[in-house]
Order: sequence, then structure tokens, then C-alpha cells
Amino acid sequence: MKVLAIDDQQLVLLPLEKRLLELGYEVKTETDATKGIELYNSFNPDLVIVDVNMPIISGLDIVKYIRTTKNSQTPIMVLSGNTKDETITQGFELGINDYLKKPLSLNEICARVKRLIGAPELQQKAKTNNVMIQQRCVGVVIPCYNEEERLLSKEFTDFINKNSGYHLCFVNDGSKDKTLDVLKALQKGNEDFITVYNCEKNGGKAEAVRLGMLHMAKKEDLDYIGFLDADLSTDLADFDDLVKTIEKSEFKIVSGSRIARMGANITKESARKIISMTINFIIRKILKMDFKDTQCGAKIFSKDVIEIAFSKKFVTQWIFDVEIFKRMSLHFGLKKAKQMLCEKPLKRWIHADGSKLSMKDSVKIVGQLAQIAWVYKKQKIDVKIKESANLKIA
Repeated sequence: MKVLAIDDQQLVLLPLEKRLLELGYEVKTETDATKGIELYNSFNPDLVIVDVNMPIISGLDIVKYIRTTKNSQTPIMVLSGNTKDETITQGFELGINDYLKKPLSLNEICARVKRLIGAPELQQKAKTNNVMIQQRCVGVVIPCYNEEERLLSKEFTDFINKNSGYHLCFVNDGSKDKTLDVLKALQKGNEDFITVYNCEKNGGKAEAVRLGMLHMAKKEDLDYIGFLDADLSTDLADFDDLVKTIEKSEFKIVSGSRIARMGANITKESARKIISMTINFIIRKILKMDFKDTQCGAKIFSKDVIEIAFSKKFVTQWIFDVEIFKRMSLHFGLKKAKQMLCEKPLKRWIHADGSKLSMKDSVKIVGQLAQIAWVYKKQKIDVKIKESANLKIA
């Protein structure tokens, strides 16, 4: 029995294809709707699974083609994040057989496939782990420098196996140990979900994150892109909570916060905690924002602000997070930028042994903050001069 699945997001198609193949179906997938129609004509599937919101040609256009142009009664299942009543109604009026709203489990999708076209003659028993098909796709940049001994490879692979819609990009920042070998081993067999971006020379965390974010921004099927520390001091489950926050809101950036609160497991070294409080006070004065914790290494961005936040090199190596927020306020204005930013408390954050940021580095940060204040103040003046000149010309 043959199944054709058409969705513009490959990260949605991959786990679906894998599970249906495991069950014994013959499966073909396509991310381009035009090619999907061509494939329908050559493949002659017993079932078509299609997304609604796709560029150029929508899923409902494909339904019209099958039902009207081809005059075919091939069963059609819509699998979409579009939950509008009028869209669902239109789908059934055009002749679809089922409409499933993302997110939902692979188990349910496969049960509905069997109900529509039956099980393959040589049905195989597939794993029934409850993988969820999400309506958004997320890229995560993980900067790595000399992480050979600390990288928790199994935690990363377990996460992408259980959570669909994620693509991890590990940036090797010119490591002197065998980090690159560890990353390549981690990628092997997971090439569709893991990218290794190698920087031959060490450029520091800020540049590693910046290059990784710009690299991931080229992937068309990603809706959000964020970054996370390699030591998983913020774990992947908490990062997923940040993603859920941004996809259900109008925020452009959601930043994790290590604020101690009831029910949260937040641990820091006492000396680091005192220095952090002092630095955060200075940061709030520079940004003119009431941020409790700008420096948490877990943040998620809407794709449309990546260029604004990361196109230019950062002035500093460690506190580039402050520069990101400063760039947002310069581009959009302070009032609008505040509305775009969200600080979400984490449930867990553990200071990991072997942190690259020493106490001496923490003291240096104060000097770097002064540098940020000077550089971005000058940029603000330049922007005002340019705006004034444009008004005079107008």
C-alpha cells in the first residue's frame, strides 16, 4: 500500500516517513507542492497526506487537483497546524477524508491511516513511542569548544528521537581536543537532524553562535532558531518550554532566566552569584530594560529577526546577549523592542563543572559592558543623524 506525504517542512516528513515505512507501507515524500503533484501522477498512491499552509501552491490546491482535475477518489488526509474553522470546512467540502491538527502523535496518525486504507499485507510491528508531530520546526545552535569530555551525546540524540521538528547545529569553535570527532560521531546516522559546523580557528562563543545562527537561518523549513550551551546547564526540556512560549505568542525573542523561584532547581556558586547580580544591575542600566538575567545561555528567536540580531560581528566575546537586545532596541525603538522580548524563568539550571568562564573573566565583563555602552551609544547618535538628514531631504 502506497502513501504520498507532501509538506514544505522536511522535519515533519522525516519521522512520519520512518514510522509508516516501519509499518510496511511504501512511502514517498515531497517538500515542493508542484513536485508533489507530479509525484502523485507517477506514484499513484493509495493515500495522500498533505499540509495546508505551503508556499505558492497550498494543500487545498492539491486537494482540488486530485478531486476536480484528476476526478480521483484517492483518500486524502490533511495534517496541518491551520485550525481555522473555515479552512477545515473548505477541506471537507472539497472532499478530504480526514483533517488532523498539529501537534499530534505519530501513533494517532498511523491509526487513522490504517482506518482509511487498511494495514499492509506484510504488516510489521513498529515502535510505539509517542513521538509528537509539531506544527513548528526549530533550529538549535550549540557552540562547542573543547567539549570532548563533557558533551552529553546521548541526551541530544534521545531528545531528537522523541521530539520531532528539531534540527541541532553543533558549532565546533576551533577545539584543540577531539570535540570535532565526537560531534561527527554524534551526527552519524542523524544527518537529517544534526549539522556539524566546523570553525578551524577559535573565535569565541559569540562568533560561534553568530555563525551558527546565520547558517541555520538559510534553512527554509525552520520557523524559530535558538542557541543552547553544550553542557546542558539548561536542559532540552526547558528549551522546549521556551519554544512553546514563542510559538503561542507575538514575542520575537524568548530568553531563559535563572531566577530562583518556588519549584525551580537553580544552583550557582555563591561567588558567581554575587558577581552576576552586580553585572545584571549594570546591564539593566545600559539596556533600560528590567531584565533579571540576560546571560542565560538559552534563547529562542523568530526567524525574521535573525538578520537584525546576528548579521554584524559582536563587540564582545562573552556578553553578546546584551548586544542582541541593544540591536533590537536600536532597530525597532526601545518601546517596541520591550514588547518583542520575553524573559521566561527556567525550571532547572545547574552550573556545570568545567565552565569556560572563570572568575577573572567575570571581572573583565564590567569593562566589556562599558565598551558596549560606548559603541552602541555612538551607533544611536549615527542613526539619529541619518534620520535627521533624511527628513531634511524629504
